[in-house]
Order: sequence, then C-alpha cells, then structure tokens
Amino acid sequence: MTFTDPLLEGLDVYIVGGAVRDELLGRQAGDRDWVVVGSTPEALIGRGFIPVGADFPVFLHPVTKEEFALARTERKTGRGYKGFTFYTGPDVTLEDDLNRRDLTINAMALGPDGEIFDPLGGAEDLANRVLRHVGPAFEEDPVRILRLARFAARFADFSIAPETMALCRQMVAAGEADALVAERVWQEISRGLVSEKPSRLFDVLAQCDALPVVMAGFEWNTAVGARLDALAQSSLSSLPAMYAVALLTSEDREALSIRLRASNECAQWAKLLPTVFEYCERDPEWVTPQAAEQVLALIEAADGVRRHERLVALVSIVYQLLEKPADRLLSLLLAAKAIKAGEIAQPLQAAGAPVISQAVRSARLTAIKQRLVSLKVDGVDQSD
Repeated sequence: MTFTDPLLEGLDVYIVGGAVRDELLGRQAGDRDWVVVGSTPEALIGRGFIPVGADFPVFLHPVTKEEFALARTERKTGRGYKGFTFYTGPDVTLEDDLNRRDLTINAMALGPDGEIFDPLGGAEDLANRVLRHVGPAFEEDPVRILRLARFAARFADFSIAPETMALCRQMVAAGEADALVAERVWQEISRGLVSEKPSRLFDVLAQCDALPVVMAGFEWNTAVGARLDALAQSSLSSLPAMYAVALLTSEDREALSIRLRASNECAQWAKLLPTVFEYCERDPEWVTPQAAEQVLALIEAADGVRRHERLVALVSIVYQLLEKPADRLLSLLLAAKAIKAGEIAQPLQAAGAPVISQAVRSARLTAIKQRLVSLKVDGVDQSD
C-alpha cells in the first residue's frame, strides 16, 4: 500500500498503528491514523490542517478529515491514564513515537512508498500470533490493560506474551488500575464485547486480577463465556445483546451498569433479559387459561408493544441459550402487536384514558388467546 497526496508533499508523514497491522494481516482496515515527523503546529495549520487536539497537537486533514498527529514522546507525571505530559518538538523521531505505543503489533509505520518501519518486531509478533507490550512505558498507562484484553478478544488466535501478562499483574497490584475512570473502561469493554471471541476480554482481565477492580460485582465464569462466544457467532449479536448476556447471572446489574456508565440501551437490555429468561425458562403449558395472561404480562413488563423488536430479540436470545425453538412465543408477541390501539381508542375518547387502556389490553389478551387456540388443537401442539 502506497499513498500520495499533494497536501502532504514535503512532510515526513506515515500511516501508523492499526491500519498497518490490519494491512499485514490481510484484514479490512478501519480508520487510518497518521503521524507527522519533524514538523510544527504552525506548519500544518499553514497547509490548511484543522487543529482539534486538546491534550496534544492533533489535526484534521482539510479534505479527508483523517487525523494527523505530530510525533510525540510522553513522560509520566502522576497516577492513572491522565498523568502524562507530552512533547512534540521537531526533534522527536518516528522511532521515539513508536516506542510510546502499547503493543508491538500496533507500533509499525508505513511510509508513502510502501516501506514498513518496524523497529520493535511487530511483524514477527504478528506472524507468531503474539500480543506483546512495547516496553517498560506500558505500565505507565492502565488503559493498556483493557486494550490488551480487547485485542485478545479481537484476535482470538493470538497468545499473550508471559512477560506482558506478568507486567499487567504488577500494575494491578500497584494500584494503577484503581485510577481507571468508568468512561474509559466502558469504551474498551463495549468494543471487546463485539469482538470475535468476547470471552477472552474477561478471561484476560481475570487472569491479571483486574476484573474485580474494573467491574466490581460482575460474576464471571466459563458458562458465561461460552454463552457470549456462541452469541457472538450468531445473527443475534449486538452490543446490547452481548452486554445483557454477560450480566445475566450477575446480581446487581443496575448498579454495575451505573458504575460502568453503560449506554441506556445496554442497561435496559441487561435489566430486561433476566425477566424474559425467567419467563421462557418456565415454558408454561400453553393451553392453560393463565398462558395468555402470562404472555401479556411479559409484554407489559418489557414494553413489548412499543419496543416490539427489542422484545423479539430478547426472546430469541433466551431461546437460543435454552436451545429451544422460539417460534411459538414470537407468534404470540406478534398477535398482541397487531392490535391497533388507535382504532380501539377512537370511539372511546369520551370514556377517558383508563377505559381506553383497559379496552386495548382486553383486545390484546383476546388476540393472544385466539392465537393460542390456533397453535393448539385438543391439547396437541401444532406449532411445529
């Protein structure tokens, strides 16, 4: 891969990090990150680049909007991931910049003529499928523990170098992980959950003793991991779904979601999935008079008319976990959704909201009962 851009002429510029790694792996690369060596903010602004970096000089290309950063070094000045000062003078070399990165596979650069700069052995570690930290500076930033776990989930066939795992344990023991803020934890956890093998995210955090620190109250075991990995390979996979399944056996899901600053959607899925699971696990006798009420109660508990697609997804996930067909219950949910509340409400406007609400509920209950009858004939299940 080579690159040309008239705006970059005269600059010592490289593509760095993940785009280079993925190119060598033959994977589709995401956004390209660029580093500029031997330049200044004034020089880039003079070429039309737009400054956006708050902590250190980062600029947007005026046409592509890709991010260009001046080569920099870092110096640890305090605990946590914010305890750094940065230096971006023209004397900072490409190797200086690569040396501050997290893993060797992320510390390669690509020049405009396609030449790979790899002073830290990243290509060899790629070939050997090893995640290895760049150097001692790794321990200065606890976010790198989370990134290591996320990359382990993304690259499921990569091992972790023993010295890298030992360093992570030392960092946790030294209290570095205590300084992680919820937003950064959630950023890495959420990305790891939608990776190739999400169980490795939590396995790695557990192995280096960081899991109780970053996710206090989270119950982790091999059964949860197996469920996550199975869901990751299915058409039902999504971030809310993965998060909800991860927390299914944890007791205090709401408090954990608050501590993690999880998105509202993820928190709601995590809250609802146990209710749906409990209902589906009972697998009630569908010919009993109580069955229709139970289905409607589930719909109401999960806001399943207004958020029908979410309830369908939750039910489908549960039945996949239970290894049972979901068609029967999904058919009942659809029958309830088919009731047009507006048509029922129109002639009852004068009667008031409570009467309208009860009429709509009765119509939905009747629709579910009728669908139950169509699924059962003389007590024999016809849904298959």
